[in-house]
Amino acid sequence: MTKQDVFDAYNHYIMPTYTKMPYIFVKGKGMKLYDLAGREYLDFFPGWGVGNVGHCHPAVLSAVRHQVGKLIHLPNNFYHPSQGKLAAEIIRHSFDGKVFFSNSGAEANEAAIKLCRAYGAADGSNRYEIITFESAFHGRTLATVTATGQKKYQKGFEPLVEGFRTNLPLNDFRALSDAVSDKTVAVMMEVVQGEGGIHVASPDFVGRVRKLCDERKMLLIIDEVQTGMGRTGKMFGYQHYGVTPDMITLAKSLGGGLPIGCMVARREIADTLQPGMHASTFGGSPIVCRAALGVFRAIQKDKMLSHATQMGAYLTAKLLALKKECPVVKEVRGLGLMIGVELSIKGKAVVEKCLEQGLLINCTHETVLRLMPALNVTKKQADAALKILESVLREAVEMSANCFRVSPPEAEKK
Repeated sequence: MTKQDVFDAYNHYIMPTYTKMPYIFVKGKGMKLYDLAGREYLDFFPGWGVGNVGHCHPAVLSAVRHQVGKLIHLPNNFYHPSQGKLAAEIIRHSFDGKVFFSNSGAEANEAAIKLCRAYGAADGSNRYEIITFESAFHGRTLATVTATGQKKYQKGFEPLVEGFRTNLPLNDFRALSDAVSDKTVAVMMEVVQGEGGIHVASPDFVGRVRKLCDERKMLLIIDEVQTGMGRTGKMFGYQHYGVTPDMITLAKSLGGGLPIGCMVARREIADTLQPGMHASTFGGSPIVCRAALGVFRAIQKDKMLSHATQMGAYLTAKLLALKKECPVVKEVRGLGLMIGVELSIKGKAVVEKCLEQGLLINCTHETVLRLMPALNVTKKQADAALKILESVLREAVEMSANCFRVSPPEAEKK
């Protein structure tokens, strides 16, 4: 197909649910992507956080190739070895519990929500309400978009699902404590809000949330869909905080590019979901489980956790130095290799200009650039990316074009 053939096929046959950029990629390896013309790009936002081990990591490819010729799918009322092995590996790296496999982060969060409600019904309290936070993102299904603390994702899908208290400010314990009622069964949170603009929960706040949940016999769910699998420098983000949640949810980078998600629940509550109460046809299939085992092997064999910590510190230091010299950079924040750069200008044009120069990054909340390279990113690659970003930001400082300006609030306009 020619470039135009691809564009025409998308325009004619595919629903317009994504804002497209006019690039067609056909190959990926490690930190690099290649387009139809063979041009090379540095990918510092691989697959919305899917590519923690980079594109087509040998450990993932080997696992998939080994499995694909044997058995691709099996219904979940039968056994296959890889699902058991993967569940054991996840538990080995997290906490004592059991795993439910799904296809995505939204499905994993749906499973957590259903488990919470079943738990609240089973203990006789009839609690069902779940508290979530401002700028949170938990998925696109009707329940998870309700849990998401961002009105823009909810608009047009009302009425939303009952039983959620949303938009509480992150790191405000008093607001959380005041929101708890006799109907509250759980608190659901991200320790680093990805779609929310890379806002990091404070250690004191997370510790107090855990204590409150213990006191009120509520469940604590940590959404690790984006923070999991080494992204923050530990296998799971909650491990920075010295607490153990009742549930975590995983997806994105778990499958190394293949679609898999899961919900992990503490052993004492996991069996609340009994046969027939929840299911996922494709959840935990042989091929995706083998891929996920390959991801775990890659992270451990290549010592990616310690490397991610070192490279996160390196990138953050370089970006903070850039902040001193470049007035459009307001703040640099993050954890490990989950880094946000908040600008005083619109980020969309910055992302587009970086892409023109061969660097893929992302912008969320209009002004926050997200840098989430693979955990095995090298200093040479980091320096190359920073050089492109710096040149684009310096150009933005010099320009007065409207494409870079942040629209002032209505009150300021008046």
